[in-house]
Amino acid sequence: MIVEGPVMKFGDKIDTDIIIPARYLKYTDPQYLAQHAMEPLDPEFYKKASKGVIIVAGKVFGMGSSREQAAIALKAAGVKAIIAESFARIFYRNCINNGLPLITLPKAPEEINEGDVVKINVETGEIEVNGKKKLQGKGISGMALDILKAGGIMEYLNKIKS
Repeated sequence: MIVEGPVMKFGDKIDTDIIIPARYLKYTDPQYLAQHAMEPLDPEFYKKASKGVIIVAGKVFGMGSSREQAAIALKAAGVKAIIAESFARIFYRNCINNGLPLITLPKAPEEINEGDVVKINVETGEIEVNGKKKLQGKGISGMALDILKAGGIMEYLNKIKS
């Protein structure tokens, strides 16, 4: 599974309240949630991400309260994958279950810059930056990879059911 796109960069400790503020949690429409993704940091995020982007971030991306809407909002906004130094565990699983790949890469913010174009092999964790530099992140395997390839947990369950 290969994912490619330009980078939007964020820092450490981006919590789920930043990813999708609590006032929007009563809504379920993915496109509505997408319009408010990352709003506290960048009110124009939705427009920028709509072209299909890769987020690069620091430590504990997705920390804070458990809200599946965070993964839904990012994916619906156009985020193709997230590369970070580390992820909050429940956020990581919510993303996998919603078909959004995550790659853990130590020192990700030091290695990849805003606007770089990255190509990610989700299975091996290999990341190519601007067609040259190669980095080795942690790939995804097993059932998590199967879920991603299906497009999310519901699609995966429907696939194995039939």
